[in-house]
Amino acid sequence: MRTLVIIPAYNEAENIVNTVTTLTTTCPFVDYVIINDCSKDDTAKICKENGYNFVSLPINLGIGGGMQTGYKYAMENGYDIAIQFDGDGQHNAEYIKDIIKPIEDGEADLVIGSRFINKEGFQTSFMRRFGINVLGAVLRICGKVKVTDATSGFRAASRPVIEFFSNYYAQDYPEPEAIIATSVSGFRIKEVPVVMNERTAGVSSISSFKSVYYMVKVTLAILIYKLVGKRWR
Repeated sequence: MRTLVIIPAYNEAENIVNTVTTLTTTCPFVDYVIINDCSKDDTAKICKENGYNFVSLPINLGIGGGMQTGYKYAMENGYDIAIQFDGDGQHNAEYIKDIIKPIEDGEADLVIGSRFINKEGFQTSFMRRFGINVLGAVLRICGKVKVTDATSGFRAASRPVIEFFSNYYAQDYPEPEAIIATSVSGFRIKEVPVVMNERTAGVSSISSFKSVYYMVKVTLAILIYKLVGKRWR
């Protein structure tokens, strides 16, 4: 199955070379596209100098708009599977085969890589784990879907989900909202255990204050999905 790795990147000049090198060395069977979300550093310059496959957005769209651009790219170029893979080096390319296997075997439409199943590798801060647990509980109650790592951006989408996301994808902090959207639309969701790395350079876009805003905003969005009960397909 033709597989595309979508790498959203905003100010990842310090990480992008290592990310692409590790990906292409570990998984030569996949294609990739970097979505440069109007970075203010040398991300675009580095991509151009190294001959990377990349799309530069003219304005900053955030992670939601950047990922939707990647899904549109996957849709228009006929890919069967699309994988979200962060440009900051936190996702481990060794687990890409595990992420795509349930889709190849016809067991799932959306597969999420969870760092909390085997509890190995980087586990993030206590406050973020608390927020992730709260979001997981909300998703379980409202979407009838059990996930241990609701904010994980390491995930794979089947061709039907690629088409779905290319038309409907949550903005701002989209990962948990994408789960509820696919769940209420009848797609099958599965988690697989992965090991993630700690960011080696750069700064996370989610501060302590934003973490609180994130949890409240996403929880409200999930509740709205449940109350409206809208099936997007």
